[in-house]
Amino acid sequence: MTMNSMNKNLLLKLESFGQSVWLDSLSRYAITSGQLKRLIDEDGLSGVTSNPSIFEKAIVGSRDYDEDIRALALKGKAADEIYQALTVRDIQMATDLFRPLYDRLDGKDGFVSLEVSPHLANDTDGTIAEARRFWAAVNRPNAFIKVPATREGLPAITQLISEGINVNITLLFGLPRYRGVAEAYLAGLEARMAQGKPVKNVASVASFFLSRIDVLVDPMLEKIKGEKAELAAKLHGQIAVASAKVAAKIYEEIFSSERFKRLASSGARTQRLLWASTSTKNPNFPDLKYVEPLIGPDTINTVPLETLYAYRDHGQPEIRLPDGLAEAQTTLNRLADVGIDLEVVTQQLENEGIEKFNKPYDFLIAALEKARGRALARCPSGS
Repeated sequence: MTMNSMNKNLLLKLESFGQSVWLDSLSRYAITSGQLKRLIDEDGLSGVTSNPSIFEKAIVGSRDYDEDIRALALKGKAADEIYQALTVRDIQMATDLFRPLYDRLDGKDGFVSLEVSPHLANDTDGTIAEARRFWAAVNRPNAFIKVPATREGLPAITQLISEGINVNITLLFGLPRYRGVAEAYLAGLEARMAQGKPVKNVASVASFFLSRIDVLVDPMLEKIKGEKAELAAKLHGQIAVASAKVAAKIYEEIFSSERFKRLASSGARTQRLLWASTSTKNPNFPDLKYVEPLIGPDTINTVPLETLYAYRDHGQPEIRLPDGLAEAQTTLNRLADVGIDLEVVTQQLENEGIEKFNKPYDFLIAALEKARGRALARCPSGS
């Protein structure tokens, strides 16, 4: 990439500041049309995340998968087996597009994520089993298996990391839980080292969901009247970014510790923070509200296409993540002063997040079951 092209493309400036841009979207069309490859080549895109909602829109909302669905149905595959085959194939094709970047950066970037069933969010053993199955099926070193940051997800993270399976921790909202996620990662690396196995190429990211925090907290703040109304107004729209800035401080503490330094001496990588849910939900907020303040080294921002295009058009790249840390901590502390418990809020967000993925997953499985039935009905008996 030339310096001239970097000056023209604001997304590439983010890369020069040490922040990776990933796409929060994946479809067969994006892969086969060349769209994803162009984003890699022209915009410096260095990863992709997926989830059940993304695949539901891709598969149900297009005809791109019809032939594969029919072929799999005629082979006697059940709806959940068809889902796995379709998604694994998309992940494989996408990881292959990113593989040159992954190799060039010695495994630092170039990942594509596939999520375990959201119905397993509170099932440690089920999560481990499905993650192992997906990891083996994809069979690519630059894949991530997404595991939710539930209490039951934490031991699964440790076990999977100890087995050398890359893990993207998803549905992360709260700072205490983030500490637990980082602890689970370190424990997994330590267990792997104790077995005499290498840790150099084991990767993990902690995906902190942001805009949803403000979506839930802001209406609560708006309802506060009386003497606390002025403070509530000052906190409006500030909690998500403040949480992210404090999370970045926690990251620095954990990954500069003597504990991690011992692991790093054997080649272990940090568990990078990934800013997720960064599209702006409130139309009164700037469209880059969850991008601009959170630019910093060794971080990732995963964005939908419209946010990526918006940044390319009018982003203002500059390292800002370390700025205003004291104010961010004060902002979070003041939330209790207006009667809002952030830990209760983040637990609610976790519960709602699981349900938001359950619904599209169930809808997609039902749609695949119907498509499977149609394919079998059209097939002559005995063929």
